[in-house]
Amino acid sequence: MVPIRKILLVTGGGDAPGLNAVTRAVVKHAILSHGWKVVGSLEAFNGVLDDPMRVLPLDLASVRGLLVRGGTILGTSNTGGPFESIQRRPDGEIEIVDRSDELIRRLSRTNFDAVISVGGDGSQRIAQKLFEKGLNIVGVPKTIDNDLHATEMSFGFQTAVATATDAIDKLHSTGESHDRVMILEVMGRNAGWIALSSGIAGGADTILIPEIPFDIKRVVEHIDMRRRRGHHFAIVVVAEGAFPRGGGTVTAQSSRPGHPDPILGGIGRFVAEAIESESKLDTRVCVLGHLQRGGIPAPMDRLLATRFGVAAIDLVAEGRFGEMVALRAGDIVGIPIRDAISHYRAVDLDDNLIRTARGLGICLGDTAPLTGDHPSVLPLE
Repeated sequence: MVPIRKILLVTGGGDAPGLNAVTRAVVKHAILSHGWKVVGSLEAFNGVLDDPMRVLPLDLASVRGLLVRGGTILGTSNTGGPFESIQRRPDGEIEIVDRSDELIRRLSRTNFDAVISVGGDGSQRIAQKLFEKGLNIVGVPKTIDNDLHATEMSFGFQTAVATATDAIDKLHSTGESHDRVMILEVMGRNAGWIALSSGIAGGADTILIPEIPFDIKRVVEHIDMRRRRGHHFAIVVVAEGAFPRGGGTVTAQSSRPGHPDPILGGIGRFVAEAIESESKLDTRVCVLGHLQRGGIPAPMDRLLATRFGVAAIDLVAEGRFGEMVALRAGDIVGIPIRDAISHYRAVDLDDNLIRTARGLGICLGDTAPLTGDHPSVLPLE
């Protein structure tokens, strides 16, 4: 087993509430339990690849107060990376360069014995490729979308759901005051966990998620049914990656260098215009956007992030490189990163949350609303 003296900590991908809590846990456990040095790379691996290197020594004083602090003191980046580093040529053109070998050489030259990479699916794919090149690396899952298959939950998700639920609570009062359809667009490129969880918790009437292509006529029928029952407003929660049956996702702009996926945005406005076209109802849109990524992490996110950070140091101490920490049946375990990225964690159509939503009469955009013929439903007026 390689003796550990100094480790590098990297936070990559989008920011999430709890990143600083992970940093705090990693630093405290590494120093107090093992006497290791910990250094952070600024803006993911970019800090190591820059000239001069931009790194931040981390000691106990530097992590004081981080438990409740949002964001990440190391900064982060969701573009480029060591395998697709963005370079500008002398003529001004952009080119994508593989600098992974250079990264590994720099880490070896500066005497780093191991790396802890905190990030989502993309970051863990980078970690796996670096591990296959011989780098001693372990992973920590991070995504507010909660879409990593290997872990039952990732930190940041609970805070995002709380933020979205708070927004729904506020939209109820303004929607009811003006007899409007209020649409809340939340994050969720390919997975509807935030929309589904916050929608149920906030008492939404309709929830649209990427896993269930929606029929706008079904949505309008559901809103009309509510109005005939005396409810003259409606709350529609839509994940940014939701799309109509037979159509595609709505994008705000095309992809940019180092970021292969188009930038999502606009599905809330699309749904609003479709509802107004079909029903003439007064409709308003609220796009929650990056508010879901910010703020003080919820207690459960602080706790999970801290558990992950301590467990990551344990993996390094045991020489279990190429593994990622994960929450399984209430315990924190290490699993191969290659297994963690082998599947995407979308919402299963038989998931309890789906059954719960349907049981409450929430419209998911794919079925006709209850008509009142069932004996458990009050007859329409």
